[in-house]
Amino acid sequence: MDPDYRNAFQLAPIGLVLSAQRQIVDCNERVLQMFSATRGQLVGHSFAVLYPSAAEFERTGARIVASLDAQGRYADDRVMRRVGGGELFWCHVSGRALDPADPHARGIWSFEDLSARRQISADLTPREREIAALLVEGQTSKGIGRRLGVSPRTVDVYRGRLMKKYRAGSTPELINRLLSA
Repeated sequence: MDPDYRNAFQLAPIGLVLSAQRQIVDCNERVLQMFSATRGQLVGHSFAVLYPSAAEFERTGARIVASLDAQGRYADDRVMRRVGGGELFWCHVSGRALDPADPHARGIWSFEDLSARRQISADLTPREREIAALLVEGQTSKGIGRRLGVSPRTVDVYRGRLMKKYRAGSTPELINRLLSA
């Protein structure tokens, strides 16, 4: 039996994207559904169309390059934006650069919509969204600061803002509320 890889790609139960230089070369049906987009709105366009802001797109790109493992793999939870309507939602993204020495040259990425499990507070700033995502990953202030290029004290200030917005009395309580919001 000859496997039909194109059909398997199109009908995969998770969103899949092939990329080159941070441009979407191809994507499957699940990605189109998840981002409320048409093929023409994604294929041939920059991943930037899937981010809440240009700054978040740029910072995520830098974070990916700095955090790839030796095999070129990367994964995180981040806030993305649906193309049709602009709704923000939590998304788990994982994948790999096909050449770890040139991370954005070519890659394959999977996307999982987490919105059924995690809601996003509409009044979070882009930096608060980034810090919230890294807190949920279990990162410390020092680790978050290193990844984002800011001081641990700056991370603590943002953590304090998040705790106030989510009415959390401690970091574990904040993480619990971020996960169950």
